[in-house]
Amino acid sequence: MNTVPKIALGAWSWGAGAAGGDQVFGSHLFEDDLRPVFDKAMEYGLTLWDTAAVYGEGTSERILGNFVKNVPREQVLLSTKFTPQIASDSPEAMQEMLDGSKARLHADVMDVYWIHNPMDVEKWTPKLIPLAQSGQIKTIGVSNHNLAEIKRANEILGAAGLKVFAVQNHFSLLHRSSERAGILDYCKENGITFYAYMVLEQGALSGKYDTTHPFPEGSDRARCYGPVLQQLEKLIEKMRQIGGKYDASPAQVATAWAIAKGTLPIIGVTKVEQVEAAAKAAEIVLTAEEVSELEALGDAANINTLREWEKEMI
Repeated sequence: MNTVPKIALGAWSWGAGAAGGDQVFGSHLFEDDLRPVFDKAMEYGLTLWDTAAVYGEGTSERILGNFVKNVPREQVLLSTKFTPQIASDSPEAMQEMLDGSKARLHADVMDVYWIHNPMDVEKWTPKLIPLAQSGQIKTIGVSNHNLAEIKRANEILGAAGLKVFAVQNHFSLLHRSSERAGILDYCKENGITFYAYMVLEQGALSGKYDTTHPFPEGSDRARCYGPVLQQLEKLIEKMRQIGGKYDASPAQVATAWAIAKGTLPIIGVTKVEQVEAAAKAAEIVLTAEEVSELEALGDAANINTLREWEKEMI
């Protein structure tokens, strides 16, 4: 696999439709809006892109694919997902979903292919084996799996000489259950890359929103985070204070924290300046004291950010 950047860029908020950018984020972004974002990322060497067949019913993949097809394939790393809930009843359901992703992304091989959630570990994990053996996927990831499910997936794959290469779970200053459950330690011990999604809690930790600057009305994130913005004030203030030392925004501090924890954060990008900020965040090295101060305030905020598709990892 190509050299992996310190962060991945997420395309969950691209496009529209079920589980898409309009419903989840309150945005309506397509090729014309996003091409400068992709171009800037490539310029900065941020070449790892995370998406899924389910995001916007394929529109996220389609938009990304329309950009990817214009660059040499070896210059971009593609990470996409098989989502059990939208699979057909066909015995070839995983191959079919992968084929759809390949067509939309204009790519014959996926660098990372994930099972999006552990709906049925025993049923779906073995389906990855022929995809890997035939060279259609380079590495295997599991998302939203707890420690027991990750270990079981590794056993199933291990029988075929394969392994879980990556884990992708919700991980932020407000949601550290994967750390408390021992998943981060297991990943470190077994050479597994831990991808942290929702590091910015869909913007709640960006410093951009507060009680006088609310989230886009009617969006899923407004419903989830709007009522708790006041509880975040002390944490955001500390992030601003630490950011002053590094000439960094709260969002960059949250990203640097995730990197300091040994994870690979996925940062959703919809604007050129967000790409530039992410590139800079990847260079910030927080002190151990700063990490612990942030975590203490994150815990003290006492906010449950577990979402409807997730479960506690402990």
